[in-house]
Amino acid sequence: MMHQNIYDQLKMYRRDLHQIPEIGFDLPKTYQYIKSALEAMGYEPQTIAETGLYVYIEGARKDAIAFRADMDALSVTEKTNSTYASRHAGFMHACGHDGHMAILLGLAEQLSTVETFHQSVLLIFQPAEEGPGGAEVIVKTGLLEKYHVKKIFGIHLNPDLEEGKVGLVNGPMMAQNGEFDVVVKGISSHGAQPQNGRDAMRAAMTLVQNYQDIMTNMIDPFIPSIIAIGTFHAGEARNIVAQEASFTGTIRTFDGAAYDKITAAMQRFADAVSHAYELEVELVIRDFYPPVINDEALYNDVLDVVPSANREVIKPMMFAEDFSFYQEVVPGLFMMLGTKNESRGLTHPLHSCYFDFDELVLSVGVETYMDLLRFYKTIDV
Repeated sequence: MMHQNIYDQLKMYRRDLHQIPEIGFDLPKTYQYIKSALEAMGYEPQTIAETGLYVYIEGARKDAIAFRADMDALSVTEKTNSTYASRHAGFMHACGHDGHMAILLGLAEQLSTVETFHQSVLLIFQPAEEGPGGAEVIVKTGLLEKYHVKKIFGIHLNPDLEEGKVGLVNGPMMAQNGEFDVVVKGISSHGAQPQNGRDAMRAAMTLVQNYQDIMTNMIDPFIPSIIAIGTFHAGEARNIVAQEASFTGTIRTFDGAAYDKITAAMQRFADAVSHAYELEVELVIRDFYPPVINDEALYNDVLDVVPSANREVIKPMMFAEDFSFYQEVVPGLFMMLGTKNESRGLTHPLHSCYFDFDELVLSVGVETYMDLLRFYKTIDV
């Protein structure tokens, strides 16, 4: 277990960072806080991806193990009423990234006292996980190749998992995702003369049904996939044929081929509805993150490292995570760290304005990383 002073340090890091949430790549205060903390430990952190940072600890072997923490927050107005609540109106660390940064700072602090490294270590503080994808930016710099990274690990807090439990998945863990916008442009007319118009609302409703049919009739039911439509807007008045309609949604799947099949079918249906209703349909699909697919060998290593009583094999989830970009370059393992504590009311979901957790769980994250470094004989302590 971590000593009390280490826990106090983790708590301070997390609460300090929680009060200064920033989004995307625009993280000047978060950047400066982490930079100053790392420099106080004796490191010389380097800037990457605008407001990201990394620390390279050279060992006897050039091959490196990397650990990543995301830095950005969300556009959420906090309602926890905690003493360390966000001081930036309209922004909040509602996804636990403040905890992720605290874990990596805690690991850095532990490693600052280690004299001998048999293998190199790379610590990555990454901006813009929530969007537009800071991991991809970092990967494209060649950082992992430069420092001969052979494996990478990440941890995410999870309020669906019991406090302190390490959640593990072998293979596909989180979904590939994309977003889509549909705009249907028709011709308005009086509702009493629909033949003079082109009903954008009716065409859009048909297209919504078509998109649901893709899931039921065109995709293998044993490949988990989702088309979720979250907004729909149409019409001007009750007695006017709608001139324009629009809807937006997201696509999720664990299978790249299924994703391509879904998006191709969406375009075909858009073209068909446009032709059938004699109006214009604009479909824009934005591809975001690949699926998170955990490496089997690293998964088995963690089974050896984390005691069975402290871990749980969990189901894959349809959330998306840009940790996947690292996994496209090197073997990687993404883990969940439980924060659920029903007796204290710490059960609110990620992205909730009420999300909170006990910093004691952060010690588990640091311990897990330290145990992995010992397991790989990177350090002796």
